[in-house]
This record gives sequence, C-alpha cells and structure tokens, in this order.
Amino acid sequence: MKIAILPGDGIGTEIVAEAVKVLKVIDQQFGLKLEMESALVGGAAYEAHGHPLPPATLKLAMDSDAVLFGAVGDWKYDTLERPLRPEQAILGLRKNMGLFANFRPAICYSELVDASSLKPELVAGLEILIIRELTGDIYFGQPRGRRVATDGHFPGSEEAFDTMRYSRPEIERIAHVAFQAAMKRDKRVTSVDKANVLETFQLWKDVVTEVGKQYPEVALDHMYVDNAAMQLVKAPKKFDVVVTGNMFGDILSDAAAMLTGSIGMLPSASLNDKKQGLYEPSHGSAPDIAGKGIANPLATILSAAMMLRFSLNQAAAADRIETAVKAVLAQGLRTPDIYSSGTTKVSTVQMGDAVVKALA
Repeated sequence: MKIAILPGDGIGTEIVAEAVKVLKVIDQQFGLKLEMESALVGGAAYEAHGHPLPPATLKLAMDSDAVLFGAVGDWKYDTLERPLRPEQAILGLRKNMGLFANFRPAICYSELVDASSLKPELVAGLEILIIRELTGDIYFGQPRGRRVATDGHFPGSEEAFDTMRYSRPEIERIAHVAFQAAMKRDKRVTSVDKANVLETFQLWKDVVTEVGKQYPEVALDHMYVDNAAMQLVKAPKKFDVVVTGNMFGDILSDAAAMLTGSIGMLPSASLNDKKQGLYEPSHGSAPDIAGKGIANPLATILSAAMMLRFSLNQAAAADRIETAVKAVLAQGLRTPDIYSSGTTKVSTVQMGDAVVKALA
C-alpha cells in the first residue's frame, strides 16, 4: 500500500509530520506494510522547481493508492500568475486524479461542545456529512478571463468573467455517492442549490430528484444555499448528508467546521471512482502561525484515519486512530484553537505524541 506524503506549505509540514508519526505506529500494530514517500507541493515546490505541482510530484500521487496532503499557500505568492500559485496544485491533483467526490464529516465531540461558537444544545451529538462535487462548477468552467466589456452597465470598462457549468453525468455520479452514503447513515439527503436564479442548479435539482427515485428508502429535500447557511447555524442537527456543488460546498463545509469547535478538527477525503483518494485537513496553510508549534494536527490525523478506511480498506486501523483521538480529548489535552478553561494546552508535537500513546 503506497502513500504519497505531500506536506506543502505553512503549518502543512508540522501537522503532516504528526499524522505520519501515527501512521508508522499503526503500520507496526497492524502489519500493513505501508510505503510512504514524500514530495514537494505548493509554494515549496514552486520555490524548488518553478511550479506548484511538478511532474515528479504528480506522478508520485498518480502511482499511489492514496495521498496524504497538508496544506498549500502563502500571502507572498499572491502576486504570481494564477497558474503558478500554490493553490493550483490541489486543483491539478483533483483534475488529474479524477477526484470528484469530497467527503467532509462535521462531528462535534462531546468534549468539545464548549469550544463550539453555538449553544451546547445545538451541537451536542452533531454528526453531519457534507459531500461536495469537486471537479466541476465555476472553479473549473471555461471560458474564463478578463476583457473589455461590450455590454452591461459599463461598456468599454475592464471586466472579469467565469463560467458556472455542470453536465448531467457529473451531477448523477455525485448524487449516487450521496444517496449511497445516506443508506449507511440516517437515510436523509439535503441537496443544496440556487435553482431559483441559476440554470446550472435547476439542472442540478432536477437530476438529483431523478436519482433520488432510485433510493426510495432515503428522504430527499432541497434547500437554497442561503437558507442552508442559515440552518447550519440555527438547527445543524436537522442535517444528515448534505450534497452540493463545488463552490457552495467549499463555503458550507467551512461554516460547518465551526460547529465542531475548530476547523482544526475537520478532516476530509476526496475520492475518484477507483477509491483512490487525497486526504487532507479542511483548513489552510495558516502562514501566520506556521513554525510556532501551535497548529492542531487532529484534522490531519483524522484524515489519515479516513485514508485507511476508504482507500486502503483498513477499517479496524481507522477505528483505532479515531478512538485514540477521542481518548486524547477526554484527557483534556487541547491545542490553542480548541483550548478552554480547565483543559491543558499542548503543542502540535505534544498532541501528536499523545495520540501515539493512546494507540497503545
């Protein structure tokens, strides 16, 4: 089982190091014979090779069973041409690996109820799964660019444009993923769209409705994205599986992160149709805290658990990591992002060491 380790930029190197530490112990405990190989990606790759996703890094990812990814990006790269910016690495990996389905579980652990920005009664026992389509929508739609406007409110002025588009097969395959996931959970799917003003999402709504008829045991409801954002903070436990497009999913999954107490607790998995996947924390590279040893590695460690479960078919190993994380939280250990009065503040490395100890 071959794993590509791509730490990236900022806190990426710190948090991935802790996840690798955990994986090495799990490898020994379960005799998995994991092969882990590292490569540069993002800004680090640009500095070394002049591109955020060098051919060697892409080949390593393509040849692996799974990719463990840290984070990319730094303000100092914001002036680069867009194709050379660190964030293009993750888009390139998604496109080349065909990673069309993103899973982001938002779970509020009982020990972290007080860390959530919402009232305890709203988030206690929360367990939402957000499924985001990853390779279409306005992020990848063509044409895009800048030009001189020939119409609109200000003809003759500079304008920028992007294209939002989805095809029927793209919507069908992500809808099937969502309904199949719901069958293993509470059998409820909420499809989020903006069908009242966007033709793209009228097609989305129509196709999801059609696919839903193949899953009579699953209750389907539709919700406009603005209402979904409101309901996430008003009554989050009403959701089970949420399925939506690339841009709406990007925004809603970050909003859901704060229900859990910190985005530092939110893992994610991006899968293709062969179950090859890229696993990463939902947060970014956080250059403002990089090198300070205060980043929360738990989202990355939980992402590694998802990797074992979904791509490597090692459910027992995944369970052990998730149980260890719960044990560490029960001990009252907290990185600064989830710290509250009465708990013990620890560093990135100390949190990783605590998870390793809890695996024993």
